[in-house]
Amino acid sequence: MTQAPPIARRVLPRVDTHAHVFARTLPLADGRRYAPGYDATLDAYRKLLDASDIGHAVLVQPSFLGTDNSYLLQALTTERIRLRGVAVVSPDISEDELAQLNADGITGVRLNLVGQTLPDIGAARYATLWRRLSKLGWHVELHRQASDLAPLITTLLDAGLPVVVDHFGRPALDSGTSDRGFKDLLELGSSGRVWVKISGAYRCAKPGSNFMREATDQLIDAFGAERLMWGSDWPHTQFEHATDYSQTLSALLDLRLAPSLVDAILCSTAHSFYGFDKEPVSTDRNPLCRVASYRA
Repeated sequence: MTQAPPIARRVLPRVDTHAHVFARTLPLADGRRYAPGYDATLDAYRKLLDASDIGHAVLVQPSFLGTDNSYLLQALTTERIRLRGVAVVSPDISEDELAQLNADGITGVRLNLVGQTLPDIGAARYATLWRRLSKLGWHVELHRQASDLAPLITTLLDAGLPVVVDHFGRPALDSGTSDRGFKDLLELGSSGRVWVKISGAYRCAKPGSNFMREATDQLIDAFGAERLMWGSDWPHTQFEHATDYSQTLSALLDLRLAPSLVDAILCSTAHSFYGFDKEPVSTDRNPLCRVASYRA
């Protein structure tokens, strides 16, 4: 009897789970902490993805654009298979508006609370939003200093939502992995419903430190690689001269982790989490209409 050839292991594409696209001419949100003096276009980003052999990517709404997600949505219409998005929305957004965002490739919402007074995310207006997100199967992405993360995450977990934590949890620059808030984040690893982005290490530690190695090792121990995802943080706003796209990828690969760990962090976890293993949700909206109505 002829023996069947062995089945080759399927190799999933690499995924960049954290990047931004914007133009300097776009209307900016009130109370912004930063305003770009350059454009970060989808065309420029795609060239970086191709050069680094990155198959899929997640575009995250920049905080300085507020809840106007139109530029993000325009980008998603051009790459329905390759891209997913994380939007910024008002707690009062309607169920119909969320459904349309879901159809447009949005998979979650971001709370960028750095430099802001903490909102009461357990209040009634947020509770309604959380229920609606839960029905869609969305997640909440949190960006806040590590010292404030644990209570915020607990509130979202109690609402039944998966949580993604940005940039290693943003421990204090001088504390690194000894930050009390970072240690509290590690304790939430056992929940099985919190994911952490291995991204933006330059926002968390001084140049030349061993933070990337120490933090990644501790996060793997606490969460498992199946709860960690890599992100480039392109275009590295406010750190444009400190790093570039290839360096952010090398920062992970140079750790020389076991291949199975790299595969989880760089490929399989994000591939499943952001629904790249599924067909995009169909929509009746004509994408040409959105492109025509967009104003830079």
